[in-house]
Formats: sequence, C-alpha cells, structure tokens
Amino acid sequence: MEIFDPLSLKTVLQICVAAIFIYLYMMFITRVTGKRTFAKMTSFDFAVTIAMGSILADAVNKPVSSLMPAMVSIALLAGLQALFAKLLSSSDAAQKVMTNTPILLMENGTILKENLKKALVSQADLMGKLREANVLQLSQVKAVIFETTGDISVLHTNEQLDIDSIIMEDIKTEA
Repeated sequence: MEIFDPLSLKTVLQICVAAIFIYLYMMFITRVTGKRTFAKMTSFDFAVTIAMGSILADAVNKPVSSLMPAMVSIALLAGLQALFAKLLSSSDAAQKVMTNTPILLMENGTILKENLKKALVSQADLMGKLREANVLQLSQVKAVIFETTGDISVLHTNEQLDIDSIIMEDIKTEA
C-alpha cells in the first residue's frame, strides 16, 4: 500500500526544516500580534486558531511546495485576529454585534431548562460539568454559564457568598 511507503531522506529533511521554520515563524507572529492570536476568548478566536492549525499542518506535512502561501495566510489571519481583538476591546457596540452572549444555565441551584434548550446543552452534559467542578449538591451552585467559547463555567461554594455583579454583567439570563 502506498500509504506505508517509506519517505526519502530528502523528504524527511524537508519536513524537519519546514517544521523548525514554521515553529520559529509562529513564535515571531505571536510576539508581533500578541497572545490573543491563539487565545480561545470567542468562538471566532477558536475558528481562527483551527484554521491556522490546518495551514500549519499543511505547511509542515507538504514541504515540497513553497512555504510562502502558509506564511502569507498565517500573517493575514494573525493580523485580522489582532485587528478584530482591538476592535472588540475598544468598542462595546462592536462586541455586542460580533460576539455571542454568555448564557446562564443554572442560578442558585436551579437549572434553567429553557436556557439549556436554547444553548443546545443537555442536562446530562450539565451534570458532567458539575461533576468536573466537584459539585456535590446543586445547592452549592451559584451559577453555571455557557461561555462564548462553548466552555461551561461553574461558580460554586459551600459558603453563603454572593457573586460580584461585574462577573455576571454581560450574561444573558433568559432564553
């Protein structure tokens, strides 16, 4: 089978050189455009990170072709990502239009079933996240938030503490 044919020494060396070069190039791009380039702050950030990963994989695994298309694509995506992040950090209106709103899935021990439906999260998924957060009783849960990244945050305690309002200010509480 062709898929198991051995690689020539030249191809192996090309892959090694491409991997080293792409690695150094990504370090450079990250330093120039900032840490947000590969952050998972929004669903858009996540999509760009996946796209960059795909471009990088192609550049390393297919070094017989030029690395220039990968370098240009990565620089363009990183630049757009930095511009997008700058716009989001400087404009509340842009943030509201361009990003999703976190959704409250649970509040003070009560599961918000309508919000689960809207977020397409099953109760079983929610229970799994509560177990991951070491929640033993629903009464320990102050809030569970479906974040813009698709992550689920669990805020819980055994103490009678209120959540600071700034932590909850941008969260959609009703479906």
